[in-house]
Amino acid sequence: MDRPFNMPDEFVDAFAKAGASLWRSLGWPTNDERNGAMINPSLASSGRIAELQVEYLKGLYQLSEHLVASAMDGKGNGGIEPVRGDRRFSGTEWRENSLYSLLKQSYLLNSRYCSDLVEALDMEEKEKHRLRFFTRQLIEAMSPTNCIATNPEVIKLAADTDGQSLKTGLDNLMADLGKGNLTITDETAFEVGRDVATSKGAVVFENELLQLIQYEPATEQVAARPLLIVPPCINKFYILDLQPSNSFVRFAVEHGLTVFMVSWRNPDASCGHFGWDDYVEHGAMRAIEIAQSISGSDKINVVGWCVGGTILSSALAIMRTRGDESVASVTLLTTMLDFREPGDLGVFVDEESVRQRELTIGNGGIYRGAELGFVFQTLRSKELIWPNVINHYLKGKPPERFDLLFWNADVTNLPGPMYCWYMRNMYLENNLRVPGKLTICGTPVDLGRVDLPAYVLATVEDHIVPWRSAYRTTGLFKGDTRFVLGASGHIAGVINPASKNKRSYWVSDQRCDEPATWLAGADEKPGSWWNDWIAWLEPRSGEQLPARTQLGNNLYPPGESAPGRYVKAKAD
Repeated sequence: MDRPFNMPDEFVDAFAKAGASLWRSLGWPTNDERNGAMINPSLASSGRIAELQVEYLKGLYQLSEHLVASAMDGKGNGGIEPVRGDRRFSGTEWRENSLYSLLKQSYLLNSRYCSDLVEALDMEEKEKHRLRFFTRQLIEAMSPTNCIATNPEVIKLAADTDGQSLKTGLDNLMADLGKGNLTITDETAFEVGRDVATSKGAVVFENELLQLIQYEPATEQVAARPLLIVPPCINKFYILDLQPSNSFVRFAVEHGLTVFMVSWRNPDASCGHFGWDDYVEHGAMRAIEIAQSISGSDKINVVGWCVGGTILSSALAIMRTRGDESVASVTLLTTMLDFREPGDLGVFVDEESVRQRELTIGNGGIYRGAELGFVFQTLRSKELIWPNVINHYLKGKPPERFDLLFWNADVTNLPGPMYCWYMRNMYLENNLRVPGKLTICGTPVDLGRVDLPAYVLATVEDHIVPWRSAYRTTGLFKGDTRFVLGASGHIAGVINPASKNKRSYWVSDQRCDEPATWLAGADEKPGSWWNDWIAWLEPRSGEQLPARTQLGNNLYPPGESAPGRYVKAKAD
């Protein structure tokens, strides 16, 4: 029987290892110790733990004093307050009702103690990172806002609806358990090709791995060099073409670019043999060849996002080694090439977990998108899991209608061999950054061969590709590299339409070895990085030519209309 909400083995195993690390660090005996004696925790951590216990007791005493004072004036103001931006306790009851104020402050005090305790432990950094991650998961799960009996808004709504909200919430929970997924958005609110992914174009090529879309021009004149976008195969491409108001594709064509988009196939059982080499050779490299053929240009410009950027960078290194100069510039959006600091995803990756996957699907099979989707939700559980639990299950509210969350819930599978190779060689062993360590498509890979102009975007709150890791691309590529740091996170930081003039980004022409040094000297600019990027790309896009009215060419004639059928396929 499947675990609830498609919880993958990596999550369960990593949770158990985090608990074992805590057990050892606190000095408790393991199964191998037969005398039942305590193991002394290290001196490095024992002194700090004692200080934390004193601070915790002091906090309890202050909380009791506050409780007495609150009882006397009938209000719960003051005391321990949540950090700025924490909206879980924004209701007036959490401030004005003494009981709820006590619940809130006790929870915040205990949360602070648990977090500080983890930081005080003397352990290897990777183990501490794993323990830190799961401690945060437990802290967020134990919030009183997540329980019917301790959430005043839930109780009031239940009373106002004569319990109907609770009944509806229970129905919602049973429905989600039945399908094995947490509902995070209204999955019926949008239709791919009608409400999202609506830019006009046609499929001009397809193979077993991808469809290549060419979009219709939106200007009378276009740049001679087209733009090819390689999105992540972990998600679907239409994050870059949501609705007209926030479509990166639309922005590009309106600025006179001929745009090609890779639409990866959502793998089913028949695709279980595909490996990393297939995605590089029959994916990125094939798309580059066709985009250049159709445009008739001397060179093309390319964009890669996340793992799409890793695939694209592998392809460029191979092409440059082979003497292929058909690419004029490369743009990488929140892409990791040096995996020494992989962020929270590294919590789930070690030799044991990778080897287990290699034994099960490494030689053929599918890694289910629902499992990967669960992992991504845990990375932002405070935003993606618990608010939906409260609204959907405790309050019985329908899920919200939001295009970005709709895309997030539209998961994709991955071929087992490709996934296992990626986990081992990128996240576990960090081989791509080492010149000649990997051979892909029969060619030794050296990222230093990529001597093209490069635009590298990272985002400051990225939970999937930490911006400091993305910054290290500047030391791997040998061309003239412009590094830009956008505000917000992995998705919202990239999809930041220029027309809305929101957020900001940081730029600097200095080249530094350390990311922190670069940031200290960078200038913050208001608005979207899209404007900075299009200004950077323009002189690398060639002369202006009359836009063609016909898509494709004789070798690659237009077929089905964009967005094509591959993107509409649902994961099993």
